Amino acid sequence: MATEDAGALAALNAKLDRLIAAMDRLAPPPAPLPDFDAAECFLWNAEAGALVAVARINRIEIGLIRGVDRVRDILIDNTTRFAAGLPANNVLLWGARGMGKSSLVKAAHGAVNAQASNGRGPLKLIEIHREDIDALPRLLGIVRDAPYRFIVFCDDLSFDQDDTSYKSLKAALDGGVEGRPENVIFYATSNRRHLLPRDMIENERSTAINPSEAVEEKVSLSDRFGLWLGFHKCSQDDYLAMVDGYVAHYGLDVEPEQLRRDALEWATTRGGRSGRVAWQFITDLAGRLGKRLEG
Repeated sequence: MATEDAGALAALNAKLDRLIAAMDRLAPPPAPLPDFDAAECFLWNAEAGALVAVARINRIEIGLIRGVDRVRDILIDNTTRFAAGLPANNVLLWGARGMGKSSLVKAAHGAVNAQASNGRGPLKLIEIHREDIDALPRLLGIVRDAPYRFIVFCDDLSFDQDDTSYKSLKAALDGGVEGRPENVIFYATSNRRHLLPRDMIENERSTAINPSEAVEEKVSLSDRFGLWLGFHKCSQDDYLAMVDGYVAHYGLDVEPEQLRRDALEWATTRGGRSGRVAWQFITDLAGRLGKRLEG
């Protein structure tokens, strides 16, 4: 009897071993460690838990960003200090649409790296999508011990009603028990100064048992950003300066007075002036002139 029991137990163990082996084959392989030397910029693939190298970064030269001189200088200074290993703040760039918030982040990263002797520098840019904020702690774990410094960048960051992922961002910015990695800084752009819609904040104020504490919980998210850089609608002079800068940079041959009239008409048809509207006008102008916009 004991022999039969031992045989049945051995057969059961063999089946369990085969089942475990089959489960291991079904599990996805662990994501390979990224080759940070491969690129200056990476995209965070939260589903795969991996960083994808970007061969060519979609950015413009820092000198082409006009009308935001003060915030540009502040961001460059903060980024330069971080790249040098000095204390620097997380940055929230907020305000009017189309005024170059995300363009400025990418341009600042390129400008600071260009100051290095090899033209690449020690600073890496990692873009994380708003929908993947919950996976931010996993990303920080990957880069924590890397021999580089990282700007983790989220474009168009905001949170809506019943969205609790902002709590994950708060924890990541504060770093929890481990603390935010010394080699990581967080830059985000948003149309909202507090990252939350006003009606969401007002709803918390009107329905919560303790309204002030409920509002404070949500508004305090933006407090994790040491620098708030505001972008406001540009003046006509700033808009025309943006257009002139693009025309000079790309060598577009157009009579100045005609350029001014066409640029203002374009802004009128778009219902406003911004860096994005200026770029869209230049794209149209270059197309009409048969000129490629390269570089």
